[in-house]
Amino acid sequence: MSIDAMRENYDSPPFLEADAHADPIEQFRVWFEEVWRGGQQREPNAMTLATCTKDGAPSARIVLLKGYDQNGFVFYTNYESAKAKELEGNPVAALVFYWESLSRTVRISGNVSKVSREQTEAYFKTRPRGSQLGAWASPQSEVIDGREALQRRFDEVNEQYTDRDVPAPPHWGGYRVTPTTLEFWQGQTSRLHDRLRYTRKADSDTWTRQRLAP
Repeated sequence: MSIDAMRENYDSPPFLEADAHADPIEQFRVWFEEVWRGGQQREPNAMTLATCTKDGAPSARIVLLKGYDQNGFVFYTNYESAKAKELEGNPVAALVFYWESLSRTVRISGNVSKVSREQTEAYFKTRPRGSQLGAWASPQSEVIDGREALQRRFDEVNEQYTDRDVPAPPHWGGYRVTPTTLEFWQGQTSRLHDRLRYTRKADSDTWTRQRLAP
């Protein structure tokens, strides 16, 4: 079967300016809570994170959104990973959420900064113990000899922290993407999709909103 034959004809309610919130963060909250409550998307907080090197070579991967507010969208990672090295040299990024169950996509781009150490440590305490140990055991993005080597390192760390809390590694923490643009996409019939883009005004917390052709 050809890929063209598999194209879907979306059938969603229209997403009109009259129905959209003036604040894009609030609009994101409305959509995110809707997909979260719906329970049809296994990980509605999964998002594509795209970064670039100083030379403009792009890369992308899936990470999990761990919080958002008017200041931006937060995720956590190893500060020695490939993505972290790219962000150190070029602190801008793009995020993409795809919620297939609702035929919706949200695209976000903006500047990136580290969250405070206090925020990182507070979040780290909420992680399952296995995930805490994994943050110490895995030299993220580095070449390793095999899974057995990784498991040995995990077992060593597990033994090291037997009967005591696992602290947040100094090389691990959060990033915040402070958005300059957000785009909300909703699939429609005949490929006449709805696209509303919000752009932050310079030196302001206010936004302009425009409709884009699909």
